[in-house]
This record gives sequence, structure tokens and C-alpha cells, in this order.
Amino acid sequence: MRVLLARHGETPWNAEGRYQGQEDIPLSPVGEAQARALGERLRELSIARAVASPLSRARVTAQFALGERAGLLDTDPGLMEIGHGEWEGLLAGEIRARDPERLRAWREAPETVQMPGAGGESLQQVFDRAWPALVRAGEGLGADDTLLVVAHDAVNRVILCHLLGIPFRRLWGFRQAPTTLNLLEGDRIESLDVVRLNDCGHHTALFGEAVHRAL
Repeated sequence: MRVLLARHGETPWNAEGRYQGQEDIPLSPVGEAQARALGERLRELSIARAVASPLSRARVTAQFALGERAGLLDTDPGLMEIGHGEWEGLLAGEIRARDPERLRAWREAPETVQMPGAGGESLQQVFDRAWPALVRAGEGLGADDTLLVVAHDAVNRVILCHLLGIPFRRLWGFRQAPTTLNLLEGDRIESLDVVRLNDCGHHTALFGEAVHRAL
């Protein structure tokens, strides 16, 4: 089984560096172009199943990525981005003024942070819903099948940490650029190997910088 774990394209909040969780912010024109480039890269690939977060930035990215195969797409709320609670829509500087200790912990010990206010989540809570969603997405697929999953930064990171066998405190040890691809392979979801990580060659040169600001 092959799993293409992708992140959605850029949104206006991404470009501005605003913390973006479960607010349904659409793709920007740049994000749409990134998603179309992903679709061109995957155009000749046989995809057996596709599942995305129901948030429009992920769902529309998946539709662009699938092109004429968009009828394959299902959504799963387990793949939604981390709930940022009271941080939603704020810039890092605004959070630093209001909640400096939590922001410091988010950067230095993210596994300890519970996002503040209604709907705020921890990384463990994100994993506890995202991992079963990935398992559901892979049910019944054969050894030669390819699954496309389009989700979000924190979702991808906790899944990848789990597969790599590293703790969530290492969350910031790798990048997840807009419309990046992570290639996972294995006999079943529980034993996937990470074959490619943060591959965004469809829109960024090898030594270029795929912009990624706030989560």
C-alpha cells in the first residue's frame, strides 16, 4: 500500500502568518496554483481512494489534486486541523502579548500544550482522532493500491512523528510546506515506512524555500 499524505495549499491566513486551526479559511490564488501543480504531478498516477479533511482548504486541494478523479473523494472530520481555540486568527506577536508562556511552550515543548479556550486541543487529542481516520481511509486497500490523504500541518506532523517513532516534542524537527507530499509505504497502515518527507518539488526548486509560517 502507498499513502500520499499531503497538506493543503496556502491560504490568506498562512500568507499573513495567522494561526489557523478549525476556522474554514479558503485557499488563496497561490494555494489554488499549488494545488493545480500537485494535480499535474499526480495526473498519471493510479489512485484507488482519496480522503480529505472537510475544511475547504484541504477538500479543495484534494479536488484539484485528483482532477477528473474528484468523484473518488470522501471527507473525514478526524483529519481536521488542531483546534487553536482563542489563538485562532491571531499573529504570533499578538499571541506573545496575550499568552507568552503558552506560546513559548508551543515552540519548545509542544506536547505539553493545551490550546486555550473553547475548542482548544492538545497534540495528543489531534492524534487520537487523526490516526483512526487514517486507519479507516486505508481499510480494504490492497498491496498495490495508492491512497491520497489531504490534511493539515499539525495532523500530518503527529502522524509522521508516530510513524517515525519520535515524540511529539520533536514536532518542529521537520517541515510541512503547502501542498507537500509525504510518501508512505507498507503492508498495512500500522507498519508504514516514511519513504519521502515534505516533497514539494511540484512548486518549489530543490534548494528553494516553500514558505510556511504559522500553523
